[in-house]
Amino acid sequence: MARSSSGIVAGLTAAAIAAVGFLGYQASATAPAAPPKAAAQEPAPAASPAAAGKQDPAKPVPVPEGSGTGVRVVYSVGQKRVWLVGDAAQQPQQPKSFVVVPSTVHPKPGTYLVGSRSGSVTGSDGVPIEHVVRFATQEGVVVGFSARVDGTTPEPDPNKKTGGIRMTRADGDAMWAFATISSKVVVIP
Repeated sequence: MARSSSGIVAGLTAAAIAAVGFLGYQASATAPAAPPKAAAQEPAPAASPAAAGKQDPAKPVPVPEGSGTGVRVVYSVGQKRVWLVGDAAQQPQQPKSFVVVPSTVHPKPGTYLVGSRSGSVTGSDGVPIEHVVRFATQEGVVVGFSARVDGTTPEPDPNKKTGGIRMTRADGDAMWAFATISSKVVVIP
């Protein structure tokens, strides 16, 4: 009896190894050859006609001074803007920058690390979202970047505590490709 049960165990082990190998092959066959590239730099939209005279829409928005050094995501709560700052040797052009819709709960200024990511989930506001990049917890609310699956970027309900900093789907794709686990996120006022 001991011989037959060891044969069964060996057979099951071989089947499990074959299944894992097949799933690994299947995953590698469907994975993209390279991560998606970030879209080209977008000019900053003017907030008002008065602001239009201060910022030339054809020029990129520079990374704020005092936002740290090295590869990082910079999030300005006051400017409602994000910069994806890469390695200067590998990214000679201006960093990608885009406007965002802040959540109702704001992270305190400081340096954070991306702690978790999700491809698609339901947001704290009940809306399907994708490319979720979480980096902070404030007032018991998890804060992170994401894009609504429906592509809209409405203002959040001011009566709800939410942590989703929303962006367009294209900008969400760029954030997802750039901000992996343990990436640095610098929050400035």
